[in-house]
This record gives sequence, C-alpha cells and structure tokens, in this order.
Amino acid sequence: MDAIMLRENDNVATALRDLAAGEEIVVGVQEHSLRVRVGQPILFGHKLAVTEIGQGEHILKYGEVIGRATQAIPAGCHAHVHNIESLRGRGDLEAGEKTHGV
Repeated sequence: MDAIMLRENDNVATALRDLAAGEEIVVGVQEHSLRVRVGQPILFGHKLAVTEIGQGEHILKYGEVIGRATQAIPAGCHAHVHNIESLRGRGDLEAGEKTHGV
C-alpha cells in the first residue's frame, strides 16, 4: 500500500512514502484498495487527489470536510495549501458553509 484513505467517500489520500510522477499506486481504504496514477511528485505525508476535484468542491479526508479546492485538482495530483483553502477556524464563513453540503 502506497497511500491511505480512512473513508470510502474521501477524495484525497495520504502518501505513505514519497511518490513519483507517472507511477501507479495502491491506495488502501478500509478493507478495499484502488489504483491511482500519480500525476506529480507527492512527498510522504502529503495528500493527493484520488478523483478529479473541481474548483470550489469540498476536500474530504477522514470522512470530514477539511477545506475547499481553490482550483481544479486532477486525480493523482498534489492537494495542499497551494490549491486548498481551509474552512476550519474561520470567522468569515457561515456555519453551514464550513462543513455542510457533503
């Protein structure tokens, strides 16, 4: 296993090792696994999209909304602060905008 997701509805996984662009990896999710082609280098511990994530879509990790995509994130690409904005601890958002709508 090269990356892990905790919930089947997550759209990002966490790399369990450094991942090279172009390699096909195995992502473990509960008792299942899926294969994802890595689109760019991903460092150990960083997130990668396991499906196409559109601009404005929620980022789901651990079955929870952890942020929103500020741009489209192709499957297999790095999902980090350069393309995700946090929705946690922000006083400028409506309560429902932070974690609902999933």
